[in-house]
Amino acid sequence: MNTSTQVPTQQRTALSVSGMTCGSCARTIERALAQVPGVERAAVDFGRKLAFVEGSAATETLVRAVEAAGYGAKPAAERVTEGSNDEHRRGSCCS
Repeated sequence: MNTSTQVPTQQRTALSVSGMTCGSCARTIERALAQVPGVERAAVDFGRKLAFVEGSAATETLVRAVEAAGYGAKPAAERVTEGSNDEHRRGSCCS
């Protein structure tokens, strides 16, 4: 038996997303991220303009998936957690 088989590292990635104007945009981005190989879970926080991804997919691959869906993305500037209100941005195009 080969015991040197490496399992991809599970990680949590936060992306800062631009170009979202409504909840439908957030759902489109979630679907695009969920289709990336290695993604176990994807969630988008429209109010904070953040996407949270769990899995083994590389950050660059996640950014490209968001861009292919027609939005902008980059790694979040600082460590953020899902559900935290510290970075909440007020106002949107739909308010």
